[in-house]
Amino acid sequence: MIFVTVGTHEQPFNRLVKKVDDLVAQGNIKEKVVIQTGFSTYNATHCEAHRMMSFDEMQQALKDARIVITHGGPSSFIEALQFGKVPIVVPREEKYHEHVNNHQVDFTQLIAKRMNNIIPVYDISKLPEVIENYDQIVETKNTGESSNNKRFTDELEQIIMNLVD
Repeated sequence: MIFVTVGTHEQPFNRLVKKVDDLVAQGNIKEKVVIQTGFSTYNATHCEAHRMMSFDEMQQALKDARIVITHGGPSSFIEALQFGKVPIVVPREEKYHEHVNNHQVDFTQLIAKRMNNIIPVYDISKLPEVIENYDQIVETKNTGESSNNKRFTDELEQIIMNLVD
């Protein structure tokens, strides 16, 4: 299952919702797709669409998803990371009237460069290729045992053990 979330920002993110719906309609995506559409005005007809989801519903969708596609809101992709997913991040852009400025683009670029634990998609026409090659792309990302968090906690544990011994 692919889970798409556009968050709760009041401006529509029709560009992402429509693209994913079109990919299902065209047969590019063959698995079930669940979309949390938020304030988007595009009606997804080829996916299971929910305007809003409860906390528990979101958690379950994140847990069950093979792939998580999200907007560039930090809490949305951080939540995916907490479930061990490497999210595909499509930041909202001001030029499409999806947000008030391009801070999602800037933040996505920063996290992709510093942490290498998300898959940024700045050109939505590349989304089908990214979905198709998702498993290979994930292998190049910092996940699980290779993550900076894991390395940090291991090093901190060793420092503490040396102090206690």
